Amino acid sequence: MMNCELNRVVIIGSGNVAEALARAVTECKETHLLQLWARNQTRAAEIAALTGCAWSSQPEELATADLYLLAVSDRAVADVAATLPIPADAAVAHTAGSVPLEALPYARRAVFYPLQTFTRGRHINWSGVPIFIEAATPELQTQIGAFARKLSRQVLHADSARRARLHLAGVFANNFANHMFSLSARLIADAGLEFDLLKPLIAETTAKALDAASPIEVQTGPAVRGDLATQERHAAMLDNEQLQTIYSTISQSIWETSKKI
Repeated sequence: MMNCELNRVVIIGSGNVAEALARAVTECKETHLLQLWARNQTRAAEIAALTGCAWSSQPEELATADLYLLAVSDRAVADVAATLPIPADAAVAHTAGSVPLEALPYARRAVFYPLQTFTRGRHINWSGVPIFIEAATPELQTQIGAFARKLSRQVLHADSARRARLHLAGVFANNFANHMFSLSARLIADAGLEFDLLKPLIAETTAKALDAASPIEVQTGPAVRGDLATQERHAAMLDNEQLQTIYSTISQSIWETSKKI
């Protein structure tokens, strides 16, 4: 039988989540990163060098561990899980927000989903990262929870349906918000100005949203005021139909939402 505590860990993957997890497990005094396994040999070697762990890209060299964390893309979870010779009595958890628990073909299967954005080379303080867990059995739920609490103060249970909602909310809060920053950078560049000029505005906007009971309470701008004249001038300045549609759709959503306050 494997150790009832999930201390000896193998991380499978070489992307941003794998790198961040490898750093976190290595920095935690109560856990031991035995190996990083990845098909991408170059990235596997890079992450291993950052953390001082062993690495491999050969299935037959997969180390024996208490816990295997599959930090791979959503579409690769089932394929990778099915092809690696993971011991039958080991705990196996994927880190995907929108992939159900049942995607793993193991008896001791679980989900370990950190609600955070990860970027190559960027260090994350895991103590405040919400980690959502789910497991096939109550015993494994307890074990995965204990492991997660070694990394974070915020460990919560979420089944596949709730986790999918969390993932969707995260796309709006992170991916869509960052895309708006990208569009704003392009628009200010068209005026011959630097993106740095927008950073204080972005910082204060984010700070207000975090300080408020709800972001809706601190919404500002022409849309929330119903200032159609300004909105029409803005739309006329946009250089393509797609941007005009984005501007119009979001402005309408802000207006409709503000009326419900």
